[in-house]
Amino acid sequence: MYHWSDFAAQDDATAEKGLGLLFQHGIGLAYLATVDSENAPRIHPIVVVHSNGGLYTFLIPSPKRRDLDRNPRYAPHAYSSADSDNEFAMRGTAQLIENEETRREVIDAAVHEVHDDHLLYELLVDSALSAEYEYRGQWPPTYLTWTSKSDAPPE
Repeated sequence: MYHWSDFAAQDDATAEKGLGLLFQHGIGLAYLATVDSENAPRIHPIVVVHSNGGLYTFLIPSPKRRDLDRNPRYAPHAYSSADSDNEFAMRGTAQLIENEETRREVIDAAVHEVHDDHLLYELLVDSALSAEYEYRGQWPPTYLTWTSKSDAPPE
């Protein structure tokens, strides 16, 4: 799994398009897919924060947090835009961050309110996909994909 900055160092174009779509509404927004206790998929809206080279989310006590605590695999998809069909999605594992200094840095970068019971998770990247459409309804789109499975780990 890669930290966001390591992913961006290997594929700046996909990472840049991903951040553009995640933060297109001014705040980082995505739908987060997790796996529930019966191995069924579950979708949740989340706020993402880009800070110090990482991509993070704060989670309230909730089913999505219980899902990640039980099984850290996740897949977020950026919110859709009203004027474009462009997409960004990725897969990886969510790592609970308990370091107080990191927590404070990410809180400082967040544009939403964070409470003491919100746990911080870093979204580590295993693969990412960006799809671009020149016009609404275009098929097929232009894809940019990246996966860590075929690459050597960063040094």
